[in-house]
Amino acid sequence: MMFPHDRKPYIIAEIGANHNGDMALARQMIDVAKECGADAVKFQSWDTTIFSHAVYEKNYFLGDDYRDRTDYTLRQIVEEFAVSFEDLKALRSYCDEVGIDFSSTPFNEKQLDDLVALGAKYIKIASMDVTNPRLLRHAAQTGLPVILSTGFAEMDEIDRAVRWLEEGGCAEIVLLHCVSLYPPEDDEVRLDNIDMLREVYGYPVGFSDHTTGTEIPIAAIAKRSVVIEKHYTLDRAMFGWDHHMSCTPEELKAICTARDRIHPALGGKRRIVPERERTRRDEYRRSIVAARPIAKGATVSPEDIDYRRPGTGLAPTMTDLVVGAVTRREIAEDALIGLNDIVQPDDA
Repeated sequence: MMFPHDRKPYIIAEIGANHNGDMALARQMIDVAKECGADAVKFQSWDTTIFSHAVYEKNYFLGDDYRDRTDYTLRQIVEEFAVSFEDLKALRSYCDEVGIDFSSTPFNEKQLDDLVALGAKYIKIASMDVTNPRLLRHAAQTGLPVILSTGFAEMDEIDRAVRWLEEGGCAEIVLLHCVSLYPPEDDEVRLDNIDMLREVYGYPVGFSDHTTGTEIPIAAIAKRSVVIEKHYTLDRAMFGWDHHMSCTPEELKAICTARDRIHPALGGKRRIVPERERTRRDEYRRSIVAARPIAKGATVSPEDIDYRRPGTGLAPTMTDLVVGAVTRREIAEDALIGLNDIVQPDDA
């Protein structure tokens, strides 16, 4: 399995369209993502068919910067930012050279088949296609792991999407908790959904992040996400529709560094005292000692004892055995009290 429940979080640097149609910029972003510690970069395989003619006629997109523009049309910007199969093939080869995984999100069956032909390790399905049975079933039939974002989706829609994948023969499903706002407010993120999706479906769960900053994806790492997908840019001020809510290289590196520390720190639920901790235990724990000189033949009272380091003598848990016992010898103040120093009254 590529994405077992206990795997180190697989960090996808989501380039998306942040290359702005410039393949030199795309290669630079691949280089930087590798330097930051990401496991993969991801592009988006859409073309002009992603929108209907009605949308192009309105010249309307999701962000305010893309409404009522006169210097270009929506169709023109989609054509400029789209990545051809030949571009994807070249980017895949470059990822191999750099040593980072290549991936891209398909939006129709042809684009999905192209990714399979390019040797993609998994298929990522965008939130908008949770209700697209044809694409989901086609993805399932590839035999590759399918990573499914759940933005926009109600639980019955996720149920149905999972069923389509299962019925199509998908052997490995990863669900990504996702809020499809750019960016969401903190109280809209609801990271506890990561636990909920894991409990309900039994599949590994990750997080597709649209928040700003590093705190939320780092928290998702601590939630045992197996995948963290984060939009990424070299410059938030750059022209384009996702740059403003994408992380910088510095932030991407911080997320990867946090992943490398947090994952091994989580450990497991079984209580284990590390061997290095065991070797220091006697130094830090306390033993029963005489709080004042105790005469031979005296009955030890609570006021006669105290608890002090080191922990090489009788533990405080043995107080009931010491208090009320009779001393076999005189015990000096601050001396550790041992079993050989006392006898129980019935045996005295």
